[in-house]
Amino acid sequence: MDNRKLRFHWKANAFAWLLLLPSLLFLFLFTFYPIAQTVKLSLFQADLATAVPVFLGFDNYANLIGDEVFWKVMSNNLWFAIGTVPTSIVLAILMAIYCNKALRGTSLVRISFFYPTMIPMIAVANVWLFIYTPQYGLLSRLMKSIGQGDINWLGSPQYVMWAMVIMVVWKEAGYFMIFFLAGLQNIPPDLYESAQVDGVGRWTVFRKITFPLLMPTTLFVSIVALTNSFKLVDHIMIMTKGGPNNASNLLLYYIYESAFSFWDQGMASTLTVVMIGVLLLFAALNFFGLDKKIHYR
Repeated sequence: MDNRKLRFHWKANAFAWLLLLPSLLFLFLFTFYPIAQTVKLSLFQADLATAVPVFLGFDNYANLIGDEVFWKVMSNNLWFAIGTVPTSIVLAILMAIYCNKALRGTSLVRISFFYPTMIPMIAVANVWLFIYTPQYGLLSRLMKSIGQGDINWLGSPQYVMWAMVIMVVWKEAGYFMIFFLAGLQNIPPDLYESAQVDGVGRWTVFRKITFPLLMPTTLFVSIVALTNSFKLVDHIMIMTKGGPNNASNLLLYYIYESAFSFWDQGMASTLTVVMIGVLLLFAALNFFGLDKKIHYR
């Protein structure tokens, strides 16, 4: 009897692995293998000065420690993540709560909130480039109409990162709203009816019922938003090219510059490894930090 169970268990596992084989093959070819090659190349000097890559060990990583631009880029990316991730999540929750109400025209409101997500980032960057254009842009004209001075949003190191944060939040909040809206619709209505009978206030209902039951969605959205804050680069190429004075330069764009502008593939690989490590670290801290507060049932 035990042999039959063992044989059945082996056949079931073999069949499952056979079904997973195509996905595992693509995962290895397009994820694990490129990562391994990137880690390998990060240990070499591979630029226009070397016809054949020269092994350097960890010199590329040591050179990053003294690279002022690298630390500037990392600081920019950190503040960019702090500005976009919490703001997008809070705004997405508020939009989801509003769209979850049984109101006339709810479908139109949902489409309006979600529509920026459907626009490619290149088009979004061009639209907001017009909005931020000094003197002739929509924002400049609005400020002049209320008697305020003109601000060069994309040309000022003081304001350029704020301009980027506002644009990304506008684009991403509607996308995250869909997940929170699905989470809200999975919360049993009986909980809200019981709270209403007991005379519990709206803020207490949100703090004690809604938000705790949205924690699985919040964990997923926060990891996606954090990953997006490090991988967005299209808008920088269109709007600022990382300027002025690297004030809007982010890690992925710095990788692009190292690889395709300076043709230093070794350093670009090193920066890529650093980015992967940072994302894994943040995702792990986010996951294990919120996992204890999550109610899955």
